[in-house]
Amino acid sequence: MPPESLPANPRRAEYAARFNRVVDHIQAHLAEAMTLETLAGVACFSPCHFHRLFHGWMGETIHDFIARLRLERAAAQLIYSPRKPITEVALDCGFSSSATFARAFRAFHGLSASEWRKRREVSGAGRQGPAPLANRAFPMTLKVEVKRLEPMRVAYIRHVGPFQENAALFERLLGRIRGWAGPRGLLAGARLLSVSHDAPEITQAQKLRLDAAITVPEGTPVGGEICSRKLEGGTYAVARVRIRADQFIEAWDTLMGGWLPGSGYQPDDRPRFELYLNDPASENEKLIDVEICLAVKAL
Repeated sequence: MPPESLPANPRRAEYAARFNRVVDHIQAHLAEAMTLETLAGVACFSPCHFHRLFHGWMGETIHDFIARLRLERAAAQLIYSPRKPITEVALDCGFSSSATFARAFRAFHGLSASEWRKRREVSGAGRQGPAPLANRAFPMTLKVEVKRLEPMRVAYIRHVGPFQENAALFERLLGRIRGWAGPRGLLAGARLLSVSHDAPEITQAQKLRLDAAITVPEGTPVGGEICSRKLEGGTYAVARVRIRADQFIEAWDTLMGGWLPGSGYQPDDRPRFELYLNDPASENEKLIDVEICLAVKAL
């Protein structure tokens, strides 16, 4: 895997940027058929070399990577969309038939889709589904507003690996993206955020993807390991909180397990993110003023 720090070799940084583009493309088109030729074109590699290059960089074949993301998305939908038929989940996640999905799901998660939905946990490979949040007590109080957010163009640095409750990692990543934006005159009016692409309760920790990002104008040039993408707009549940660095999991659990079940909404497949509204290092309380933003759709 690419290291967390910016690589000294600019050629390695170029590889990171190309493969990040491929991963972003796959994430946005999971329900669609994707050819090797198309993905190789996104990476600007020839098809004959792309498969081996992707495997060497990501540690997974392109086929296994796409299958894993589809199966993890399906696992999340089975949990958070409990009334959605399993066949519909399969088709929405890019599987050609319910039979193909059933075989792949059992092979990957160790349970059938219906068993996963009932038990919310799996055996083997160290993967474990989420505990039933709706049955827990949530001491944190959230004021949640459902609103439509506009699309945002962001420049980002991607971290692959564990990140939960690692305040030092977040500080380093956000400091790096801020350090890139400052000399380019991009800080004024910009917003800092982090974007999570995977569900920590489903995806193995070493494969979690996190982007430290900053909003930038359209057409802003990027390079090296700094990449650019557009975050989709749409309907989001937004909770503004002022919390310590060790309270983020509690805030997300309260939103997902305390507020969501009675809201009339369910999670959408778009990435969830956190918008940071202050610099906690400059305040005596060291509290983080943040909006946690969950993409939702009607139940």
